[in-house]
Amino acid sequence: MISEKLANVISTELKLQSFNFTDETTADQVPGWDSLSHLNIIVAIEKEFAVKFKGIEILRTKNLGDLQRLIDSKLG
Repeated sequence: MISEKLANVISTELKLQSFNFTDETTADQVPGWDSLSHLNIIVAIEKEFAVKFKGIEILRTKNLGDLQRLIDSKLG
């Protein structure tokens, strides 16, 4: 399940008023999520959660569920 914190970071970066994020949500399903905003989102997530990602870790994420699990593994 996507945490409210992760959903808030993404919504803030993309200036979304509301969006129903799920584990299966992919970047191409979210309005405004392009390659440039992707970088901004990742940096914002790293700051908000106080984690650092390796490039290969980000490339392996296919949806928000994968991203949430990656964050959880860094915090765990």
